[in-house]
Amino acid sequence: MHFFLPLPSPIFGPEEVTSVEGRSVSITCYYPATSVNRHTRKYWCRQGAKGRCTTLISSEGYVSDDYVGRANLTNFPESGTFVVDISHLTRNDSGRYKCGLGISSRGLNFDVSLEVSQDPAQASDAHIYPVDVGRTVTINCPFTSANSQMRKSLCKKTGQGCFLIIDSTGYKNENYEDRIRLNIAGTNTLVFSVVINRVLLKDAGMYVCQAGDDAKADKSNVYLQVLEPEPELVYRDLRSSVTFDCSLGPEVADTAKFLCQQKNGEACNVVINTLGKKAQDFQGRILFLPKDNGVFSVHIASLRKEDAGRYVCGAQPEGQPEEGWPVQAWELFVNEETAIPASPSVVKGVKGGSVTVSCPYNPKDANSAKYWCRWEKDQNGRCPRLVQSKGLVKEQYKGRLALLAEPGNGTYTVILNQLMDQDAGFYWCVTDGDTSWTSTVQLKVVEGEPSLKVPKNVTAWLGEAFKLSCHFPCKFYSFEKYWCKWSNEGCSPLPTQNDGPSQAFVSCDQNSQIVSLNLDTVTKEDEGWYWCGVKEGPRYGETAAVYVAVESRAKGSQDAKQVNAAPAGGAIESRAGEIQNKALLDPRLFVEEIAVKDAAGGPGAPADPGRPAGHSGSSKVLVSTLVPLALVLAAGVVAIGVLRARHRKNVDRISIRSYRTDISMSDFENSRDFEGRDNMGASPEAQETSLGGKDEFATATEDTVESKEPKKAKRSSKEEADEAFTTFLLQAKNLASTATQDGPTEA
Repeated sequence: MHFFLPLPSPIFGPEEVTSVEGRSVSITCYYPATSVNRHTRKYWCRQGAKGRCTTLISSEGYVSDDYVGRANLTNFPESGTFVVDISHLTRNDSGRYKCGLGISSRGLNFDVSLEVSQDPAQASDAHIYPVDVGRTVTINCPFTSANSQMRKSLCKKTGQGCFLIIDSTGYKNENYEDRIRLNIAGTNTLVFSVVINRVLLKDAGMYVCQAGDDAKADKSNVYLQVLEPEPELVYRDLRSSVTFDCSLGPEVADTAKFLCQQKNGEACNVVINTLGKKAQDFQGRILFLPKDNGVFSVHIASLRKEDAGRYVCGAQPEGQPEEGWPVQAWELFVNEETAIPASPSVVKGVKGGSVTVSCPYNPKDANSAKYWCRWEKDQNGRCPRLVQSKGLVKEQYKGRLALLAEPGNGTYTVILNQLMDQDAGFYWCVTDGDTSWTSTVQLKVVEGEPSLKVPKNVTAWLGEAFKLSCHFPCKFYSFEKYWCKWSNEGCSPLPTQNDGPSQAFVSCDQNSQIVSLNLDTVTKEDEGWYWCGVKEGPRYGETAAVYVAVESRAKGSQDAKQVNAAPAGGAIESRAGEIQNKALLDPRLFVEEIAVKDAAGGPGAPADPGRPAGHSGSSKVLVSTLVPLALVLAAGVVAIGVLRARHRKNVDRISIRSYRTDISMSDFENSRDFEGRDNMGASPEAQETSLGGKDEFATATEDTVESKEPKKAKRSSKEEADEAFTTFLLQAKNLASTATQDGPTEA
């Protein structure tokens, strides 16, 4: 056997209505404002003993005999309400009624209890003072001039007696001590007044005003009627929002305020107060908005079924309900037949990743400004705006937050990427239009790796072509991929290119893709934030952001490209000339240049952080070989200069830096034999040619020596010196070869 629970009726009205004889009541009933309901019959009927409900008045013009001339029913289709007004009430009108739609025997109705009591004014000659509980009442007591100097007092009747409340001598009853006072305007005014603050329910009853104490005293009866606040009916759809506007009077402007919720006759639990308390069930979706003169508002978003019930606002020093303090009440009904689409109340994103939030709005407000704000848990709760549809983005969210109009037709999209731990919290979707569509979402940042992979920092060169790639895993194979450039107004789509499978994901091959953004000629305007992302139909998915900086290349970098493009032999010969010339000026310069050029991959070439380790090792070998050779060559050049200078003085001893040796002229004669034993293919002419840049220096020295000495049969001093230097070069070559075989060393 199956049991079906009846669906709750969407019709809503006041559960209890009270009044007194001779007065009027106005009863409002709510219904879902659908097209069908707007045109359906509305009715007001009275329940009988057997459950039958007899129609008394309907929207189709029917009025029962008992209601003719004193009742009417008015439909307000634009607000989804109809109102039943009944005047000239009698005690016979007390009973149980229904307000509903359609036929009275169906379930689209709401039960209402009406109670009509006797008018206290008709039971006595007393003047009635009605007052809401917690408010202030002023009772005026007239007297004659004969008793103008006599004692004035107010007492409350109990049974056969009347106990004193206050008098003009300064007495105050302990039950009224801190909330009652007696005022006498002056001798010319024949009335005194008694003011009672924070009226309690037990204060209701008959009072006697008196001026004088004897038989000639002036007396008058007053009836204090204390009314509980009649709750205002509030009808809202599921997932919508509600605002309670509370006005308690300027006398409590500086007193702590609160809003509490009451269910099933239980105690009223504080939802929020100005002392910082917020109920856990309302975290992230409630705001307290203070105003002037004791007026404030409480806004609750993303209404749930359990939010239905009675709400009471009030003022009390400890921020909680207490009898005797002013209050205001509402009865909230949450209609489950809602037009607001369901959306996740919680979204999760990994650190460094992104989240996408769908925000609903009333389709009638398509042109209204739209916002996204972050709820902050301060004393009253607040929600500062982070982004809006008109181009405002908070500074710390630039490049990672965008509000998009898509997909439209009642929904806009908010995307937040580059997630951080501090992004976790509650966020609100708000528009300038229908505020009842305000919704909230909780963002949680969890551990994990972002799905989309892009470079973190990218530099594009001005005037050159540029390519930016985004790697998509296989789970997004069927999704639309895109690149866009971020701005305050959103993210503008850009043309993209599919580069085939991605190697960034090892779990799949053909289903993972690379989608690239290509710029033919980079300009300064291309600098900024770029997003790659996925879409499934009109719905946006994950995104990744990368900042592209645009810079100009140094002029020397173009020359470096030409050197790198030259044949290997030509480059070596060109550098040989540079080596010799720079060594003459400062041998240290040569060593520094080699170290810089080799480390950079060539003269003027930019450093490559992704360069393989093998390149670094080759550079070390080259440096370890050339540095000793450069030092030896530099020493050789200095030796030639010294040799030429001393030769003019016929000195046979040559000093080459730290190396000293004695060379006789006969040794120079045998230099060819010595050199032939070390290098059979070498000749003096070959050595002279290989010196290249040294020829000019050597020739100048030769001319000086030959002008001072007569010619001899022996070879010229130039030839002898060249042969000696050739021998020295051979020794240097052997030294360099040995250093290379021993392995690279750190320069």
